[in-house]
Amino acid sequence: MTATPVEHAAMLRALDIARRGPRGVNPQVGAVILSPDGRVLSEGWHRGAGTPHAEVDALSRVAAAQLRGATAVVTLEPCNHTGRTGPCAQALIDAGVARVLYALDDPGVASSGGAERMRTAGLDVEAGEGSEAARSLIAGWLAVQRLGRPHVTVKWAQSLDGRAAAADGTSQWITGPAARADVHRRRAQADAIVVGTGTVLADDPALSAREGDALLPHQPIPVVIGMRETPVDAAVRRHPHEPLFYPQHDLAVILADLRDRGVQRVFVEGGPTLASAFLAAGLADEVLAYLAPVLLGGPKLALTDIGVGSIGDARRLVVDEWLPLGDDLLAIAHLDAADETATRPQTTRNEGGS
Repeated sequence: MTATPVEHAAMLRALDIARRGPRGVNPQVGAVILSPDGRVLSEGWHRGAGTPHAEVDALSRVAAAQLRGATAVVTLEPCNHTGRTGPCAQALIDAGVARVLYALDDPGVASSGGAERMRTAGLDVEAGEGSEAARSLIAGWLAVQRLGRPHVTVKWAQSLDGRAAAADGTSQWITGPAARADVHRRRAQADAIVVGTGTVLADDPALSAREGDALLPHQPIPVVIGMRETPVDAAVRRHPHEPLFYPQHDLAVILADLRDRGVQRVFVEGGPTLASAFLAAGLADEVLAYLAPVLLGGPKLALTDIGVGSIGDARRLVVDEWLPLGDDLLAIAHLDAADETATRPQTTRNEGGS
């Protein structure tokens, strides 16, 4: 049985309300409860660690008698795990829900299995409706579950001949206004924005997400990596969030610390040395390359050494989209072998994870 038009609409609504929840160590999840005749009985979403899961939140808003024979539409498989809260799968069974429609399987080792538990209890359970939108919504959390670290996007802007700056080091601006506005929108989708001390000293970036001169509602945490001292009057020190400074170059250790701070999406913005280090270490999940129709020549390459010694060692990319931005062009891509080389740790949803 496929989703009905009413269930499809309910999934879109569940995805929409899921965004109300905070991004952090747990996924953003939404739920909608439908009556047997298709009326919306209630909605719920996860409000953070230790609070009721989306399904339980939605169930709590309906009289018990109305739940018999109802349908639950959820953006993530109801959990099968007891932490601060009990298993959502069992809560749906106990409530008398007859059908459960969810978008994505729970990747957690301890928290997965809710679908099978509900099927064994006689519920009609179906997965996959809205899966792509749900995957996009919680891509950072899924990366943490699969890789044990945040999802990493590496961004750079370059001239058509592959330079990130002119010979004298000046780089503002290679790309035009439309491309720069796009960067700010993408910054606002990240939990942390990462640069090296070289970029801080050369460009003095604010590392904020803006629309014109106005700050966007969500601001990524600024992160500076490198041994050199950041000046006391640097623009990054006036960021809405207190910057994090890592005077080391062990990227895996830094990502693990950011993960433990609840960071799910990392936006690596500069400069060439740092971007290349993430690529060389195999820590880039997504690449954003902004190409400007200018020629600069000179030694200031957009990337440095990424560990490619011959053409056979080339890092192959799969281009997901070519996006025109004014006179510029954005290539959105991912590493060809990322999924095959990644390993999933033994993790679970944390403290009321959905």
